[in-house]
Amino acid sequence: MTATTNEQNSAMLTSPSRLRKIDLLREKNIGKYLPLPQLVAVGDQSSGKSSLLESLTGIPFPHGQELCTRYATQITHRRDELQRIDVSIIPGPHASEGHAERLKLYRRQVESDEQLYTEFPTILDEVNAEMGIRTKANPGNSRTFSDDVLKIEKCGPKEDYLTVIDVPGIFRATAEDTTPADRDMVKNMVKEYIRDDRTIILAVLPSNVDVATQEILDLAKQYDKTGDRTLGVLTKPDTLTERNQKQSVCNLVLGTRMPLTLGYYIVRNRGGDDDGNPANAAVAQREEMFRHDLWRSLPRERIGVAALRERLQELLGQITDRAFPKLLIEAHAMRKEAEKALAELGPSRQTEREQQVYLMSIAGKFQQFVRDALDANYSYDDAFARDELRLITAVLNITEQFKQDFDNASHSHRFHNPTAARSDDPEASAPVGVTSPASHSETTAANDNDDLESGSTAQGGSLLETYPELKDIIVTDWTIEQPVDDVMEWIGQMRRRSRGVELGTFGPAMLASAFREQSRKWGPMTEQYISKVILAVHKFFLGALEFACPDARVRERLTPMILHELLDGYREGMKHALFLVAVEREKRPYTLNSVFNISLQTFRGRRVAAALAGKVRNEITGKYGTSQKLVVDYENIETAVRDRSNDEHEKENIHDILSVYYDLARDRFIDNIWHQAVDHVLLSGPTSPLGLFSEQWVIGLSTEKLDAVAGEPRGVTDRRDALQKKIRDLKEAMDVLR
Repeated sequence: MTATTNEQNSAMLTSPSRLRKIDLLREKNIGKYLPLPQLVAVGDQSSGKSSLLESLTGIPFPHGQELCTRYATQITHRRDELQRIDVSIIPGPHASEGHAERLKLYRRQVESDEQLYTEFPTILDEVNAEMGIRTKANPGNSRTFSDDVLKIEKCGPKEDYLTVIDVPGIFRATAEDTTPADRDMVKNMVKEYIRDDRTIILAVLPSNVDVATQEILDLAKQYDKTGDRTLGVLTKPDTLTERNQKQSVCNLVLGTRMPLTLGYYIVRNRGGDDDGNPANAAVAQREEMFRHDLWRSLPRERIGVAALRERLQELLGQITDRAFPKLLIEAHAMRKEAEKALAELGPSRQTEREQQVYLMSIAGKFQQFVRDALDANYSYDDAFARDELRLITAVLNITEQFKQDFDNASHSHRFHNPTAARSDDPEASAPVGVTSPASHSETTAANDNDDLESGSTAQGGSLLETYPELKDIIVTDWTIEQPVDDVMEWIGQMRRRSRGVELGTFGPAMLASAFREQSRKWGPMTEQYISKVILAVHKFFLGALEFACPDARVRERLTPMILHELLDGYREGMKHALFLVAVEREKRPYTLNSVFNISLQTFRGRRVAAALAGKVRNEITGKYGTSQKLVVDYENIETAVRDRSNDEHEKENIHDILSVYYDLARDRFIDNIWHQAVDHVLLSGPTSPLGLFSEQWVIGLSTEKLDAVAGEPRGVTDRRDALQKKIRDLKEAMDVLR
């Protein structure tokens, strides 16, 4: 036995197993994911394709049954101990689940070619009915062509492995039962079958037509640009009568005209008048014509069905051996890609429980985000690279700026500084109740650089265009009115308009009235402050929701559902802040803080010191006159205290009490606004809007609202089902290939 014979026997032992696995993959529709090695016969409707398939496979396609060409037919030969022919249907790649399940149930089995020949017309009628093909027997069906596949598998102890797929023939002119849409569908079906680089294209070409005009060769060139996988099969040579026609066909086979890498083969199939059963057909007698005339010049290995069949088996084995090692790798990679795509869809959200779990997961992530933002734990998530998500930092910066602005500009009239002229007084630089114009100017500049907005009306309009839902909650004009330098004149006017019959003092109503006027900007400035905080919280809320819920569709449905309660939370923060303003301004000025008396006495002492500033002199002391001290005469002190008119004394008294009390009330108010309105109501209290979207909130949603927010779109459900099926199919493919 030669080495070549051993190699052939070895190939015969291994190749059928691989080929069978390829067919198993095709049955499972793996071909829609991975290009599978295959032989596909294509050509025009009148090319003799069906007759060629009969000759190659022995399957008796009845000549009167044109409907068998309305879908692809896969014909497989497989060696087996038992002789039989199995007929089944492989659902098309776009078949619905119900249609696919029904087609998979169809099974017919016959024992021999003769039995198949007898029963084949009935089988085809059944298959057409199952696929929904419109026929005379089933005129109510709507489909003229189908992408389902008729599978015919011949098994027997003498069968050599071969699988050929016959695709419906291309046609140009429509008939009574076909439409332009049918024509395009068939052409697209042919393209789908020949596009993969693991497909050998059997271009069936009638000899009596110039091959240069055959559309199938143009299609083949589109997808097989190098021509390495197109094999021409010339049919109907017996119809040629003229010598130049025969010579032209011979030139094709000899490769001197329109050459193909795989070349051309020429065959003679049975005609319409031949015995209908190919098993009894005189194949050798039909091919006797190739021993005469110009046909004698052709190489024997390019003539006849037997030579073509042997070559096709060889080609199928070659492309299978080349592709087989790659298929497992490709299936594994494609499965991983599908699993990744499935994971990106997130968990399934088709049932109420799945929807609830999905939303609770988002709410949990959101609340974790809130906790980290309030704790300044910005290393937890990369999202905190965005400044608006660094919530507590933004709110503290806003609050510090608010305190500076409030210290410098919340009073209507700038308090008098009795020690301002004394540069040698170390305490004069920070007198109680006094703010210098310079410091306010600096504060205004700092406020203009606020990282939210500078507070102009134009920018406020821009804010409301971005967040129109905040229109009735926040103020957007953030300009600050500066105090005026007329405090003593103002106190004098107020005293003249409000004085009663009092001896050496003034009534509490006057102090209350003065405090209300001095604090009239507290309300507007507090609204500005709370507006900035609400804006910071709102930006954070929307940004955090975006990171917790990356699905834009779910966010678009979730946000309006939360928004009403969210805005109510903002309103409550603003309401509480203005309540605190009212408490401070509308009640009688009063404090239990002992600092009030200490500060008032200090303030009065500075006023006396200011009055004596021009009467202080230096005295040299010490044994050798080396020391100095400031000295004032006693009578000067008495004069400084006594030489004041009642009006001046009353104005200074009102001024000093108001100034000291104002400082205490202002500091108390700033603390209360922060702790109560901002921290408790808006940020971390039990009714904070940041705590609104939580697991408890999700649990409280009705079935209808759950589905409205988290229900999976039909497109996503279909995509998920398709990916899950793809993963299952590819897993089965990997099991087959191992």
